[in-house]
Amino acid sequence: MKTTLLRGQRFRLLGTILLAAVSAFPQTAAKPALKVTLLGTGTPRPVIERFGPSTLVEAGNQKLIFDCGRGCTQRLYQQKVPFSEVTALFLTHLHSDHIVGVPDLWLTGWIVGRKTPLRIWGPSGTRQMMKHLEEAYAFDIHIRRDVDEQIAAPGVVVEAKDIEQGVVYESGGVKVTAFTVDHGAVKPALGYRVDYAGHSVVLSGDTRYSENLIKFAQGTDVLIHEVLAANAYRSLHTALTERQMQKVMDHHTKTEEAAAVFTKVKPKLAVYSHIVPPNASDLLADTRKTYSGPVEVGEDLMSIDIGDKVEVHRPQN
Repeated sequence: MKTTLLRGQRFRLLGTILLAAVSAFPQTAAKPALKVTLLGTGTPRPVIERFGPSTLVEAGNQKLIFDCGRGCTQRLYQQKVPFSEVTALFLTHLHSDHIVGVPDLWLTGWIVGRKTPLRIWGPSGTRQMMKHLEEAYAFDIHIRRDVDEQIAAPGVVVEAKDIEQGVVYESGGVKVTAFTVDHGAVKPALGYRVDYAGHSVVLSGDTRYSENLIKFAQGTDVLIHEVLAANAYRSLHTALTERQMQKVMDHHTKTEEAAAVFTKVKPKLAVYSHIVPPNASDLLADTRKTYSGPVEVGEDLMSIDIGDKVEVHRPQN
């Protein structure tokens, strides 16, 4: 009896030691293949709740930004993303609300530590725009680089490239494909697809209903799509003429049209961003009339982990 008791005690002691050893080295969840953060989900209207359109996609050790609207740098700072770690910037089109943050990202990034050129891909006109911005900020660049702080010159260099539809970026297993979308009279306008480690995210850019987007979005995990709520837009923009309102509505995707896109693409998750107007409140209810799949209304600093599962993390207030 005494021997049996001692043996049992030894087994219990061994189990306790093993449990303690396992607890000392907890298993960590697998890192998602892609992490998407909505830096800005708004429009030209300068509301605090929704900054200008901008999205951060993290793939491996690369940080890619798509569009650079008002407040992009502030949102990156909130997320503790060093500007020096931004790998590349991709522009969907050259409307002001999508590019007004470019000088800030470029010059502030240089001032606070970027030591390599800022690389930018965008539709025709991107190189010319950046050339003119370099001219506009020539005094500031000269003073900071050559006279006062003497900040390292390579960090203020811009490498801008005009692109068309097709694979525009491949590095470290990350592939970025640009595709044309239909933004009415605003041509060219692009959407983007990012593929990495067997997973993908598609960003619509500004577009009305687009069969080409549907084609390029097939098989994607997450589709981030712009949206215009017609009734809310009409009630907000009373200063515009009927013709002006119709012009705007004609080159954006109405809620019911976005639902039709989601139905054809069948993403694991659809997310609304670039929400027109920013205070639209019936998006989910209107979408649910014809689409029953997973859909979220994006908000600034909402993040999406894309891996074996797709998980949404809303910002803590």
